[in-house]
Amino acid sequence: MVMNTMQTEALRAAPELLAPAGNEQSLHAAVQAGADAVYLGVESFNARRSAENFTLETLARACDFAHLRSVSVYLTLNTAVLPNEADDAMELARQAFRAGVDAFIVQDIGIASELARTLPEARVHVSTQMNTHSTAGLEAVAALGAKRVTLARELSLGEVGRMASAAARLGMEVETFVHGALCVCYSGQCFMSSMIGGRSANRGLCAQACRLPYTLHNKALRKTLDAPGEHLLSPKDLRAIELLPSLVEAGVASLKIEGRMKSPDYVFAVTSVYRRALDEVLAARASTLGDSGHVRYRVADEDAQVLAEAFSRGFTTAYLEGERGNDIMSYGRPNNRGVFIGRVAQVRDGLVEIAAEDAIVAGDVLEFWTNKGHFAYPVERIDAVDGATVRVPLAKKVGKGDRVFRVRSAVAAYVDDALEPRIPVSGTVAMRIGEPLVMEFSAAGSTARIEGPVVEAARTKPVTEAEIREHVDRLGNLPFTLQSLDVTVDEGVGIGFSQLHKLRTRALGQLEEAMLEPYRARRLPRIEARRAVASRCTNRCDVAVLATNPACARAAKRAGANLIYVPALNYKRGEAVIAGQVSGTAEQAGYPKQAIIALPTVGHDGEGGSREGAVGFDPWAYVKTGKPVLVENLGQLFEASRLGALPEVGPHLPLLNRLALDAAADLGAGRVWLSPELSLVQIEALGKGAPVPLGLTVIGSQELMVTEHCLLMSQGPCNEDCASCARRKSPHYLRDRKGYEFPVVTDCCGRSHLYNAVALDIAHAVPELIEAGVSAIMVDTALMNVEETTKAVQRAVRARDIALSGGNRVAKSEGATSGHLFRGIA
Repeated sequence: MVMNTMQTEALRAAPELLAPAGNEQSLHAAVQAGADAVYLGVESFNARRSAENFTLETLARACDFAHLRSVSVYLTLNTAVLPNEADDAMELARQAFRAGVDAFIVQDIGIASELARTLPEARVHVSTQMNTHSTAGLEAVAALGAKRVTLARELSLGEVGRMASAAARLGMEVETFVHGALCVCYSGQCFMSSMIGGRSANRGLCAQACRLPYTLHNKALRKTLDAPGEHLLSPKDLRAIELLPSLVEAGVASLKIEGRMKSPDYVFAVTSVYRRALDEVLAARASTLGDSGHVRYRVADEDAQVLAEAFSRGFTTAYLEGERGNDIMSYGRPNNRGVFIGRVAQVRDGLVEIAAEDAIVAGDVLEFWTNKGHFAYPVERIDAVDGATVRVPLAKKVGKGDRVFRVRSAVAAYVDDALEPRIPVSGTVAMRIGEPLVMEFSAAGSTARIEGPVVEAARTKPVTEAEIREHVDRLGNLPFTLQSLDVTVDEGVGIGFSQLHKLRTRALGQLEEAMLEPYRARRLPRIEARRAVASRCTNRCDVAVLATNPACARAAKRAGANLIYVPALNYKRGEAVIAGQVSGTAEQAGYPKQAIIALPTVGHDGEGGSREGAVGFDPWAYVKTGKPVLVENLGQLFEASRLGALPEVGPHLPLLNRLALDAAADLGAGRVWLSPELSLVQIEALGKGAPVPLGLTVIGSQELMVTEHCLLMSQGPCNEDCASCARRKSPHYLRDRKGYEFPVVTDCCGRSHLYNAVALDIAHAVPELIEAGVSAIMVDTALMNVEETTKAVQRAVRARDIALSGGNRVAKSEGATSGHLFRGIA
């Protein structure tokens, strides 16, 4: 049978399996388990700064280990980079490239652009932290020089397929997560950890506030709403192993396993299972000429148990299959639940008898669930085994019938061996009397040949071919395994076996150097500095207002606002939101004529099963050529410039350093609204010579999260008809353990927006902000009514006027937060 060109191309593009490596042990585990590539970080600029990570010295060793085994190494530079860190981040990248790194996984658009400019031989992979969920996003990162994009986790299979095809047309690849933890918030958009704890999720120090308990409240009803549990921001873990055929057929180039904070046991177990599954899928696909994308992979029961025991909050395929409701959430518990192993049968004399469904051995970690809570128990010894009943000593109180789970299996524990997997080599040995001994080894396209002393006839006992084979094959602590050996030996040859050993070791050492030579030969190009930009004059300052309803927009205009921004999500009649609730009473008049459209932070293409397609929402219908528009992600910036609009960049596209500002300016940005995670000192550093005017939100409620899962769904079943949803017509909030109330607003696409419990007010710092280079200040009225809007805008106008007239300043607002303006972030 003859395959057509498309089938041939599809079969040739086998995706790589990409595994996490939080330390050297995990790296060994990933490679031994069959990963095609690993991703890892060094001490700084990576999104898992609490992992053990690598140093530049151990990074070089890690690269050598991986490359000798034909495994690629990707370095994570996937955090927001502050103004004083850009040079350090670039120097780290340069040294990592010299150490052997194959690609850089990057969040910051400035770092991505500068890597492409100054290290053109290095591959740039865009991190999922860059929030790429549209074809325009792909085009934007292609313009930055990226070769691969890790797609947002919130895409459906249909969207992934469309994105993969679009990326291929641009000469790029796409990567998707297939296993591990899910963030409830769109990656790169979470400010919750930093705003309430000072530890920025966008800087690799997430405090996982989403895994804490919360209760949902209806503000109007003044009562707690029923929910299936108290962990209302905690999703289950992703397990897309069943969808591997569809992902392969979609053209995904890399299948990514999450877990740089997890143990080598986890890495080995999960990677091994996915390696077997992917190999089976590829073999089945080849035998059916590529027509297997609609078939689900059947996971063997033993593999399903391995994945559950490795780590599990419960599993879901989530957004890949269009699921976004309560079934994707782990409301009951936010941590590893393991696998059910049995129940307590009896307790006596300090021994607990467990009626076990599987063997329990010393070294297992069990978790007992009692009517007073749950606790972990490391099994140090087993006193007796009687059929299916196991007796273990336990001091804590448990009762008959209590459930027992295994959260760590000693049998499945990974045992590290830095020599495994060994590298298969082929060798030849030639020993002819009167000629130099020749030994040659080959592996992975590299060859090493060495000559020894002239071969002489034996003075006593000659060596045999079998003895030569045996001694050459004694590889001991070398990382090689002898796959084949051709021996040519004259009769009566004599040689000391120690000589054979030394020659073999030298030859294999040369082979190792030959295999690593492409990395050893790397040279760093000379960097040409970017052209400096003169400092901007800040003799004026606009007061801008973000208004989600016409009433507040007009009130802001009357109060003296120069600029009015209206979210596209609220522009359509019937979608006005006032004080956090959908309300028709705020729509008696239209928005001011000169209002500027603000595009949503999240904007999928309207095809492939997206929410935009489902509800018929097209924000680009409001964008006009020659008119300003506020964009909130890189794809929107690219698309707005292409359409001839005048884009301003909002704070959800983090531009925290000069390189990022330059990249945004090159893509057409006319103004940049700065990230709320910047301090005053850092804003001042950016303000000097900024290539575009800078703005900052000074009053309002800080948005902490944007979630594809609607947070109002925990109340019960939902038909996802957002236009008629009664819940959206009442203000809601999440209450934490300390009593703080975090407002929740769900938009017309069914996405939720979680706001800080304490409103921001830094109007008292406007003089310093103007001095630092800020030429526009924003009042965000999303959670305000008309009266509150009027007062907030008047306060901002007064703060601006006093600052420009050389007066003092407005008083500091009581009960408000100054965010990170004076404390910064770690």
